[in-house]
Amino acid sequence: MLRRRLGPLAKTLLHVANECAAGLSGVRLVLASQHGELSYTLAMLRSLAAGEPVSPTLFSLSVHNAPAGIFSILRGDRTASSALAAGEETLGHALLEASCQLDDGAEPVLMAYADTALPEEYRNYAERPGPRRALAVLLAHGAARTTTLEAAAAAHGASASAEPQADAFFRHLADEQPGDWTGAQRAWSWH
Repeated sequence: MLRRRLGPLAKTLLHVANECAAGLSGVRLVLASQHGELSYTLAMLRSLAAGEPVSPTLFSLSVHNAPAGIFSILRGDRTASSALAAGEETLGHALLEASCQLDDGAEPVLMAYADTALPEEYRNYAERPGPRRALAVLLAHGAARTTTLEAAAAAHGASASAEPQADAFFRHLADEQPGDWTGAQRAWSWH
């Protein structure tokens, strides 16, 4: 019943997070999405504009940390979780948050990121429109593969990267080559 109620973003996030955390009884979670389940927010706004009551289910699933709570419920995992959105730099900040949490303890930290295409009404406002994408990364001490993430203030007048940040990071993972990406606030690099 829950699967029918979940939107595409939550389904995607829960799928990649569950696959990555398979076999772990408890894992800290950093969940990230630039816009969250915006289609639910739009549906609630339409209800309000029509003078109709807002669905409690839509409201509860529109909250940005709803997928983190559902992940916890489905796994019976009471380990800490956080949810964040940081504009076009969401993925970088999620990796940074997960890395900081890993440094605070010995337990692994799961970072799950996803975004879907914006509803038609919001597409003209997207910084960098992108397709549906998702990624889950398990950060653990002694991992077989490592990536160093660096972030610095973007140089004044620096040109922002043309592609979404996630695409640049995905390419780094696939090619195992250093990469960089520049946003309005920060310049990111990974190697």
